[in-house]
Amino acid sequence: MARFMGLAGVLVFLGLALLMSRDRKSIHWRTIGWALVLQWIFAVIVLKGDLIAGTLTRVVPWPGLVIGHKFYGLGWGVLLLMFTPLLLKRFAAYQNKRLNWSIFGAVVFTMLWGNLVGKTFNTMREVVEHLMAFAKEGATFVFGDLANGAGATVMGPTGLNVGKLGMVFAFVVLPTIIFVASIFAVLYYLGVMQWVVGACARAMGRLLKVSGAESVSVAASILMGQTEAPLTIRPYLSKFTRSELMVIMTAGMAHVSGSIMVAYVQIAKVDIVHLLTAVIMTAPGAIMIAKIMEPETGKPETEGEVQVNIPCTDANVLDAAARGAGEGGQLAFNVAVMLIAFIALVALVNGILKAINPALSMEAIMAVVFKPFAFLMGVPWSEAGTIGALLGKRMVINEFVAFIELGNLPLLSAKAKLIATFALCGFANFSSIAIQIGGIGALIPERRGDLARLGLRAMVAGTLANFLSACIAGVLT
Repeated sequence: MARFMGLAGVLVFLGLALLMSRDRKSIHWRTIGWALVLQWIFAVIVLKGDLIAGTLTRVVPWPGLVIGHKFYGLGWGVLLLMFTPLLLKRFAAYQNKRLNWSIFGAVVFTMLWGNLVGKTFNTMREVVEHLMAFAKEGATFVFGDLANGAGATVMGPTGLNVGKLGMVFAFVVLPTIIFVASIFAVLYYLGVMQWVVGACARAMGRLLKVSGAESVSVAASILMGQTEAPLTIRPYLSKFTRSELMVIMTAGMAHVSGSIMVAYVQIAKVDIVHLLTAVIMTAPGAIMIAKIMEPETGKPETEGEVQVNIPCTDANVLDAAARGAGEGGQLAFNVAVMLIAFIALVALVNGILKAINPALSMEAIMAVVFKPFAFLMGVPWSEAGTIGALLGKRMVINEFVAFIELGNLPLLSAKAKLIATFALCGFANFSSIAIQIGGIGALIPERRGDLARLGLRAMVAGTLANFLSACIAGVLT
């Protein structure tokens, strides 16, 4: 039943986007179809890669003997490539050659790289665990025992379990943000991130037929913040069509930056593989929802490919590491003051509501409003209210508060927690509208009016993109 609801959720959320479309007749359905296919393919490869490889091993074990069971998918890929001429002759009997090539390419990709991608993501889980340990070394040197997680359990005034006294947010999570930001700065200096962004941009641009500038910005938003990603295409921003602006704003709303992801692992005890899968799946999803709500009716200036241009003024690796640490410190400070203000505001609102009616609270109201959305994603009805409250807080406050509360729900089922991870993994909230208007508007002040008009629609589009990824994850688990 839950899996069926996930499929129903995909249809409902796409239907909502279609209802809000500015020009339904101008929707490019090829872009929509391929975006949805990419989401499903990647979700299957990551979430079901081990199951597929295990099933193939039991059915036809001998390719694994040739290549080795560790890279069993690679064995199937080699076999498919060996028999390519025979397969192409067979496909030639059909009329739609483009469809045949698409099907053949999807099969080869799944078999050849599916198992390898799964192994890579499992390795990423270990890398993140090491990163958190390394960050703790630096935090312990500065803060001593405060970074070791010793102390008593404390309940906040809002009923939020703030955990151990020693596991103070400021002394454990924030240093990790600073450390990871420094690492990302070094990777940008070395050109690694430019290569990753460029590869993702080329893949999306060719398959989804979006402009080069759009694909670069969306690819950059997978790892960069919602105001940093547009810097990669700054020369083209002023001449963007309305649809292109909607795409980059939606992608910013639907993604989270790489330096923040590791903090979510710490505060909510979620799996980094699920976070990475969520942000990559959401990239084509963000394009899809944006192109439904704001179809392209103009002629983009950057049709085709655009070179990735991420500004870098660092003198050497040490300079890059220092700059990254400084920017990470600013980000950590912003996160800290934001949480102080917003959690205090939640307490204030709850206090006012309880004065009116002791049974009222922000959590209770959010649970009622967003419970149907959580249920459509595949969350069991008994837990839909709890997840619905988190979805509401993500939209009204921010995702950090929602992830903190997710980490304080130990009795939540594994399926509900996974779906919540996918649904919450994005910056789509009301404060992000102001952030984008201010940040992107500073780059193109003459388009600030367009940004303001698209702000609320982009937030809704980013939310729907996250919800779609959560629906797919719910169907596959």
